[in-house]
Amino acid sequence: MFMYVFSIVLIVASNILYNVCQKSTPEKANPFSALLLTYLVAGILTVIAFYLSKPEKTLFQSFKGLNWTSPVLGIAIVGLEFGYIMAYRAGWNISVGSLVANILLALALIPIGIIFYQEGFGLHKILGAILCIAGLILINK
Repeated sequence: MFMYVFSIVLIVASNILYNVCQKSTPEKANPFSALLLTYLVAGILTVIAFYLSKPEKTLFQSFKGLNWTSPVLGIAIVGLEFGYIMAYRAGWNISVGSLVANILLALALIPIGIIFYQEGFGLHKILGAILCIAGLILINK
């Protein structure tokens, strides 16, 4: 139960920090130099965390267990972060931009969950999705 709650709290706290940092990235800064510094820090922290996890294999040996998802995730993360920087520079408010993006994301993931992961989508979830769409309409008026 702890990990069930902790994981969501970590996601929310990290997303708050993420969006505040994206919104606060200096307007004149090259977004790719900002991302490079971001990934250097993330890389260093990840290497430290890897060794603190007391792995059975070396870092490079552990790469053998990976597949296409890690490099594609890297591409997706760069797109995500560049998109947020540009959205905030284009004038999206921090309180609305992230909300709109995440609602659209949730709606886009519905068919993916149903088709590829055989997730159920009953009446309550349909009503929730309808409310999300209504919220998008209202928030953008």
